[in-house]
Amino acid sequence: MDKFVLSNLDLGIIIGYFIFIMILGFFIGKKLKSADDYFLAGRSMIWPFIGVSLFASNISNANLLGLAGEAYESGIAVFNYDWIAVVVLVLFAIFILPIYLKSKMFTLPEYLEKRFDQRSRLYFSALTLVGNIVIEAAAVLFAGALVVQLVFPDIPVWQIVTVLAVVAGAYTISGGLSAVIYTDAIQALLLVMGSVIITVIAYNSIGGVDGIREVATTGTLNLIKPADDKALPWPALIVSLPLLGFYYWTTNQFITQRILSAKSIDHGRWGVLFAGFLKLITLFIMILPGVMARKLYPNLENADLVLPTMIFDLLPQGIIGLVVAGIIAALMSSLDSTLNSASTLVTMDFVHKFKPNLNTKQLMNVGRITTVLFMVFAVLWAPQIAKFDSLFRYLQTMLSYITPPIAAVFLFGLFWKKTTSNAAFNSLLIGMATGIIIFLNNVIFESIDIHFLYVVPVLFTATSLSLIIISLYSKETKKDVEAFMWSREIFNQETIELKNKKWYLNYRILSIILLIITAILVYIFR
Repeated sequence: MDKFVLSNLDLGIIIGYFIFIMILGFFIGKKLKSADDYFLAGRSMIWPFIGVSLFASNISNANLLGLAGEAYESGIAVFNYDWIAVVVLVLFAIFILPIYLKSKMFTLPEYLEKRFDQRSRLYFSALTLVGNIVIEAAAVLFAGALVVQLVFPDIPVWQIVTVLAVVAGAYTISGGLSAVIYTDAIQALLLVMGSVIITVIAYNSIGGVDGIREVATTGTLNLIKPADDKALPWPALIVSLPLLGFYYWTTNQFITQRILSAKSIDHGRWGVLFAGFLKLITLFIMILPGVMARKLYPNLENADLVLPTMIFDLLPQGIIGLVVAGIIAALMSSLDSTLNSASTLVTMDFVHKFKPNLNTKQLMNVGRITTVLFMVFAVLWAPQIAKFDSLFRYLQTMLSYITPPIAAVFLFGLFWKKTTSNAAFNSLLIGMATGIIIFLNNVIFESIDIHFLYVVPVLFTATSLSLIIISLYSKETKKDVEAFMWSREIFNQETIELKNKKWYLNYRILSIILLIITAILVYIFR
């Protein structure tokens, strides 16, 4: 279709929604009294809000448009990222989450200082900040601009991203993580409702099961792709996606901050598993519609516009406003999470670290000022994303070059006691240097040709070898690190405690159920 038009009713719904969200953020902000309240919601969040917020912040970034677009181009293989995420979340809930919550930390870089030293903390924090702006926030703003420009094509991208950043920043600055989590819950509800409506109408429009079968003949309904597949070769399911998932779900401040806000270890675990369950439904309400669109719009030039095209083509007035509000709200959900995590990193890893005498009010003000600065940086960078083939490819490519060294250091720190501080810091530098060299030769100069997903195991292996060699040959004063590592004793103690809990409160039973559901889905769509 050539034209995207919003009726006055649709426009009124969208404007009304944003006004409501901003008022809610300001209302929550009035109740904040401490740094714990602002940055970690008072460490009092219960599992439904944690799970929904994790889901909303993840699925609502550029993935929202990217998933449908990638499905339109390559089929449902993109769902591999989601089901592998479920496996990672289960492992995180079992082995790692208790260590994080017991340490009472504000940021993930703070864990590296407790386990290793200050150098690794500051390096990782700085790297995370760059990633938050260059990868997460900018991609979200650009995705939002794509949607808005459909309706207002004459408005430049930079003006649209500025407005979106100001709206999301306003309630984030005021309400902190509490505002982020509660608005995430509302936005997730809108997102799921809108996605379900689109899916049902698209399904009926292509002729139901017969239409699905017609699409299936093109080979788009298979998760497992050949080894030479350009989008997602099957070996990457083993050597790449688990590492990317480990970084994203267990070491990324953007995601883990809401887990650190959990009321208890149990609520943290239940919230993580709930998020995993929600990830599974993306196949049916966010990925399959992209596949259905191949029958509805076989000659669409820009795959990232699949979802907006379906919205304006298939939905009636009023419903369009509701769904567009949900789409933009979903993008805002990711943006507010990114801004809040970035302000937390700057405030707690840098300002509070070097100015420990600042009081709670001063720390909250620092966080708010930082949010404003990152809003500006994200707005300036967002238009550059137009140079990439697709939003989803942009996200995954950037993560592939940056995250493997981080995943290696965290894994060794959590599970290998002999890992030293010197090994951790120097291996982070070595991994980053290796990533830069491969990126320049693979992407800029094109002197080599390596699939971006195969870069992941290369960087992870290089960093791991560095960790082992330096740890074995470096001398270091021994310090007590058991509290920041997984141990068999912790697992055995939990086994005793779980005997007195009902099955639906036992995270291990819930984890098994979730893994069984995941395995069934993977088998059906293999």
